[in-house]
Amino acid sequence: MDFSLPPELEDYRSRVRRFVDEELIPLEADPGNFDDHENIAEPVLARARAKVREAGLWALQMPRERGGQGLPMVGLAACYEEMNRSIFGPVCFNAAAPDDGNMRVLAQVARPDQKDRWLQPIIDGKVRSSFVMTEPSPGSGSDPSMMRTTATRQGDKWIVNGRKWFITGAGVARHFILIARTSDDARKGLSAFLFDAAQPGWRIERRIPIMGPEEHGGHCELIFDGLEIPDENRLMEVGDGLKLTQIRLGPARLTHCMRWLGLARRAMAVAVDYVGQRSSFGLKLAEREGVQWLLGDAAMQIEIGRLLTMRAAARLDQGDYARKEISMAKIVVSETLHKVVDTALQLNGARGYSKDTPLEWIYRYARQARLVDGASEVHKMVLARYLMDEGDAYWRWDDADAPRKALV
Repeated sequence: MDFSLPPELEDYRSRVRRFVDEELIPLEADPGNFDDHENIAEPVLARARAKVREAGLWALQMPRERGGQGLPMVGLAACYEEMNRSIFGPVCFNAAAPDDGNMRVLAQVARPDQKDRWLQPIIDGKVRSSFVMTEPSPGSGSDPSMMRTTATRQGDKWIVNGRKWFITGAGVARHFILIARTSDDARKGLSAFLFDAAQPGWRIERRIPIMGPEEHGGHCELIFDGLEIPDENRLMEVGDGLKLTQIRLGPARLTHCMRWLGLARRAMAVAVDYVGQRSSFGLKLAEREGVQWLLGDAAMQIEIGRLLTMRAAARLDQGDYARKEISMAKIVVSETLHKVVDTALQLNGARGYSKDTPLEWIYRYARQARLVDGASEVHKMVLARYLMDEGDAYWRWDDADAPRKALV
């Protein structure tokens, strides 16, 4: 087993790290660089993105022929972790959710003409995108079979009616991927469509207020009232909507983990710096056994998360769905992020609770990690099913000669 990065991937990782340290983390210190929703302001973002392009670090996940860097998942794991040591990082590299997952699935399943029309502008940073699936109760959440939004075929077009909510980025998105019900078939009842923000027949009902800082465009509730989508803007075949969500959401969950590990490392860096300087009752905090226990446990949990994430990334690169591995990483990393930033905040005391450090920002952001893209409890159910199906083979080692499943 080799845990080293190939030289080309290590070069990308080190360049991302330098860019974050030199260009992005310094921006966080100026309140004027934030927008009203506590993310990087658009003018500042535009300048940062121009520098990313100049550095040859734009769209690491996309094919070179489309203007990206063509990195495998293992390379992305190392680079995404480095870029999200800054709270501004992913969006500056065009690697933030939901664009990241949307670009990936379009690159995998869209027709060439659809890639030109819908994907390329996202890669180029000209538009943003959104993935429209989740619905308010009693509609679909973790269970897509409960979907109530419908797309009804009329000739060469589809008529969409329904309601969606917590649609990330919808407030600024131009291109949308929509999942809607097209039949009552248990496995083939959902289909996927593309639509543009300028089309009539839909609206943003509200931008849902949330606890934490928001991605650009927020988390919105959408109403569909007769949106017409030409059949040429259908993704994949009729009834392939569930398949598309599986293709998209697995890798997207893992790229979340990659980014969250960066935030966890940043929180630890803030904590280590503070306890190494701060003294009380005659000792540096870092010299106290109780503090060392907290730091040691946090460091260990981050490393466990990194190993799980990298293993899942390697499986994806081998052509496997890696569902079991992704679920394990999603559980561990989301819960580790929350625990680690809580520890860092505690060690910084009132300083951590203030806005003098990024800890309170990361703390509020971290709580959603255990909910988005499947709550921890849902992923534990997935793991339980694998255990019951596989028995002791659940813990088998990889067979280097075993055939791998295609992702599409």
